[in-house]
Amino acid sequence: MKSVERYLLPVLTAMVLIALWHLAVIATGTNIFPSPAAVAKGIFHLAEKSLLWSYIGDSIMRVVFGYGAAVILGIPLGILLGWYPALGRLVNPVIQMLRPISPLAWMPLAVIWFGVSNVAPIFLIFLASLFPLLVAAMDGVRNVPPMFLQAGRNFGLSVPQLMRRVVFPAILPRLLVGLRIAFGIAWLVLVAAEMIAVDSGLGYLIIDSRNAGKRYDLVVGGMLLIGIIGLAFDTMFRRAERLARAE
Repeated sequence: MKSVERYLLPVLTAMVLIALWHLAVIATGTNIFPSPAAVAKGIFHLAEKSLLWSYIGDSIMRVVFGYGAAVILGIPLGILLGWYPALGRLVNPVIQMLRPISPLAWMPLAVIWFGVSNVAPIFLIFLASLFPLLVAAMDGVRNVPPMFLQAGRNFGLSVPQLMRRVVFPAILPRLLVGLRIAFGIAWLVLVAAEMIAVDSGLGYLIIDSRNAGKRYDLVVGGMLLIGIIGLAFDTMFRRAERLARAE
């Protein structure tokens, strides 16, 4: 019964929303906002031309590289700063100064530095992901119960062993939450960056469809694809969180 509710209810909700959308278009008689059928037709035509998969692939590639670089740098650095409080206090003012700056505020500089290329949105995604991961790792290490660390030391564990066998398992649930939040921010920044800094991807699809021919069917289609892909990634992160908590 739970599995039925988990999968059937979201499908029914989506069907109801699509039906309401269709009825609203008919009731208003609008010639601008597209119907669900028009959006589906537009996406199908993009798929036929192999453009759809290219746009999706470019967006995912950029977010994977930018987000992956943030994970590789942010988590170890956050653990290091959390493990050595004096170093953390030294660097924390810089982190707290840079963290509130919207990644999109860096967009003009990114375009100047890297031009209209993949590097510019990857850099912005990296910045968007870095600070949530850095702070999650730092706070996670600082909040490891001291008795856990003392028990590890009593068993003669070295610092690398403590990190691997005590600290990392203790902070993993917090890290997974940080990973999920960071990815959500990265996905938002990706779309905005693609509207300005590159000429491909789902963000570019939306702005180009609006500017080139007022193809609002593709505008809405691009928005829906962004939401669906974001939902898929968020679902994966949530499942990873549940597995980590179960262990």
